[in-house]
Amino acid sequence: MHTSAGYIQFVTNSVSIGFKICSVGPPVTMDKPVCFIDTDSDGKLCVQQSALQILQQIQQPVVVVAVVGLYRTGKSYLMNRLAGKQTGFALGSTIESKTKGIWMWCVPHPTKAGTTLVLLDTEGLGDVDKGDPKHDTNIFCLAVLLSSTLVYNSRGTIDNKAIMDLQYVTDLTECIKVKSSDEDADDLSNFVKFFPTFIWAVRDFTLELKIDDKDVTEDEYLDFALKMKHAPEKMSCLESLDVAAISSEFLKVTDHFCKFVFRDSSVKRLKDGYTVTGSVLGHLAKTYVDTISSGSVPCLENAVIAMAMIENEAAVKVGLQVYQSGMEKLKDSFPLELKAVSSKHQDLSSTATQAFMKRSFRDTEGEYLKSLEEQTVKLFDGYVCQNEQASKKQCEKILSSLSAPMMKKLKQGFYTKPGGYDLFCKDLEVIGKKYNSQAKKQVKAKDVLDEFLKQKSVDSKAILQVDKKLTVKEKKIREEKEKAALLKQEIEANKEKQRQLEEKMEAERQSNEERMRQMEEKMDEEMRLQREEAERAMDSKLRELADLMQKGFKEKADRMRQEMREFKRRTAEAENNRAKEFALILENAKRRHEEEMALMMQNHREQMMEMRSTENPMARIMQHHKEQMMAIFTPRVHSPEECCIS
Repeated sequence: MHTSAGYIQFVTNSVSIGFKICSVGPPVTMDKPVCFIDTDSDGKLCVQQSALQILQQIQQPVVVVAVVGLYRTGKSYLMNRLAGKQTGFALGSTIESKTKGIWMWCVPHPTKAGTTLVLLDTEGLGDVDKGDPKHDTNIFCLAVLLSSTLVYNSRGTIDNKAIMDLQYVTDLTECIKVKSSDEDADDLSNFVKFFPTFIWAVRDFTLELKIDDKDVTEDEYLDFALKMKHAPEKMSCLESLDVAAISSEFLKVTDHFCKFVFRDSSVKRLKDGYTVTGSVLGHLAKTYVDTISSGSVPCLENAVIAMAMIENEAAVKVGLQVYQSGMEKLKDSFPLELKAVSSKHQDLSSTATQAFMKRSFRDTEGEYLKSLEEQTVKLFDGYVCQNEQASKKQCEKILSSLSAPMMKKLKQGFYTKPGGYDLFCKDLEVIGKKYNSQAKKQVKAKDVLDEFLKQKSVDSKAILQVDKKLTVKEKKIREEKEKAALLKQEIEANKEKQRQLEEKMEAERQSNEERMRQMEEKMDEEMRLQREEAERAMDSKLRELADLMQKGFKEKADRMRQEMREFKRRTAEAENNRAKEFALILENAKRRHEEEMALMMQNHREQMMEMRSTENPMARIMQHHKEQMMAIFTPRVHSPEECCIS
């Protein structure tokens, strides 16, 4: 295979990474790139706020492709083509680096639906005018830390000079820490877990891909070149040239390069497989840049911990927004039956937990989920109270309308006449029947009627006292009947309160069951991602071992086997610890729910005792009422002595 002038030849050493869309938001499209990371007046790196604001809008998973390489090697042209544009990232024609810092361009991914492609064009390495020798290393480290695919762009052939120019890779272990503690020294297996897919793009390659007169692949050529310790297109014109004026082979291989990147570049993930969205990428960039600017070494573990706190807090807010938004819509329909409010609470509580689970990660103590639960229950109690207030208002309105004619009669003195008491009671009975028919599904129906009857009992007693048609005995009978009716109504109101409390407890029990189910699913998913991460690292080691065996490096192969055994041991230990951690989280969540239910049951029992303490005197009063009625209606039997006397 022979390559002509202007041909872009790429070689890759990539690891296939699993892909799962965890949450999808609206796509964000930028017309042109913006500066992402720049240098401030003090010469320190800083993240541009405008770029962070763009990333905050992206809640989709992101595929992050960064390009690095010596200045004036055509990096920006490659990135423009990946964006599907002829122009965008600045191209320069002088020997001075055109791109400064890191520039960003976000576009919808051309082949992966629901995913955003984030292109990062970095400042050219090796510009002697920069002054700070660490600047290039910092830029390269940031490209590695932020990307899921890293494109190293160079020109000419892969010779000893080209390999020496790639010194930044060998400096990574000194510039990036995987773990925060020194208990486990950062070894190559740890770097394998986070290092992005690596593509070496060689531009203006003018040699035949042959070794010892045998045709070889791009990867085989790279391998051969690493063991050894032109007629270029005009870069200044590429963005302005018509497509027809550019070499067809150049365009063909550029197109092939783009398709390869689109196909093999995976979604950016953090430790334990957590999917990175645009907003998370922004937080990561800020964390890493601030760490570098402070003179410290970026640590992946610390960054993940920081991201966990930020994302878990955001996850709680997202869950509450989902719940509150749904309940606010339901609130427009208040008053409703408690069953309808409880049912909606269960549905929204489940949806809120689901939204929380999608965004949260490493909530190891379950404190953020607990916070969501507590705030959701508090909101639910508030909505139940608002529904009761709306119900009370509606019931009072119904009673006010129904009792208006009676109130008019009271003011006119209509009932202050012989037989007025019976007329008043009849009107009151009609109002009660109509009210029960119209307000029977209202949660405060019995309470409002109970209060109304108590208020009207004052009028009733006054009317009864002035009704000359009734005898003293008949007045006594009417009075006892009215007391019994009021007591019966109060008992009914208490029973309704008891029913509503039990209904609310059942709704909370079902909500908790759904939360526990979603927690177990989330933990199973995290365990799966952790295993996949370990498997990817092990696959990389297996390939490396096979390569060493094939080339006869027995001693190195033996060391590699020892490393693999140790890696397996640590992986198994980590998985076992994670399983125990998850089991403890579930146990704590169950215990917390049991304690909450026990508290609710205690409150329920206290309310029941209070109701019974009220009902017992009522029962005694009603019994006394029966005895009084019997005494009134039963004729007195005279003794024989009394008869004789008479």
